[in-house]
Amino acid sequence: MIIDFHTHMFPDKIAKGTIDFLAGVCKMPPYTDGTYMGLKKETLESGVDLSVALPIVTKPAQFQSINTFASGYQEKPILSFGSIHPDSADYRAELRQIKDMGLKGIKLHPDYQEVYFNDIRYKRIVAYASELDLIISVHAGADPKCPNDIHCTPRMSAEVIWDTHPAKLVLAHMGGNEQWDDVEKYLVGKEVYFDTGVVLDKMSKEQFLRIVRAHGADKILFATDSPWSGQKEFLQIIQEMPLTEEERIKILGENAKKLLDFPITLC
Repeated sequence: MIIDFHTHMFPDKIAKGTIDFLAGVCKMPPYTDGTYMGLKKETLESGVDLSVALPIVTKPAQFQSINTFASGYQEKPILSFGSIHPDSADYRAELRQIKDMGLKGIKLHPDYQEVYFNDIRYKRIVAYASELDLIISVHAGADPKCPNDIHCTPRMSAEVIWDTHPAKLVLAHMGGNEQWDDVEKYLVGKEVYFDTGVVLDKMSKEQFLRIVRAHGADKILFATDSPWSGQKEFLQIIQEMPLTEEERIKILGENAKKLLDFPITLC
């Protein structure tokens, strides 16, 4: 089973405007139109079995609409997480609501939520989400929105891990986009997952393999950050990497399947 652990989609009525805006920020063309049908089409055509969609609540007032939308996509080929803002008036109640809606996890984006990841507000969310057995996916490292003001550095992530001991924390972009030397210094070997979203064609093959071997292939999750990288293209990169077959199987889906604790209907 091949699982893309980091993708994005938006409600049809805002997808075009959102994708156009983000394409301008990222300075790259998208691989899909940003809709559910666009992501579904790419997923099926690429040979990916399941895409995990990661919405982002950029202001507290969006909580209900975004999580209601996410709750409608809970079966193959798209499984959506929920999201919560660190300025939530009642983060415990909102996390319980996410859990009660049947969502497997949450997405946090410190740059777009404009809070540093080692802030107490995030630590409280990570700690309580972990109590609820929710997966916590976090944008880590540089982002085109504010490349000179990184809101989730490897050192910040190490502090959060030390203080909260999360069982299911996923740091996107191999632990910290464009900060992989610090990932090796502060994060490799800790109890945290890294996803490969948007970095497989950017970071050096040598450093990628070094992190996989030092951190453990059982803690690496295949991801594209679609629509900002192509699923077919990233699958080819992984297939061409000098990984062992066991490492490749773990990265492409086995690790994600265990982390998601799939019901049989999704397998």
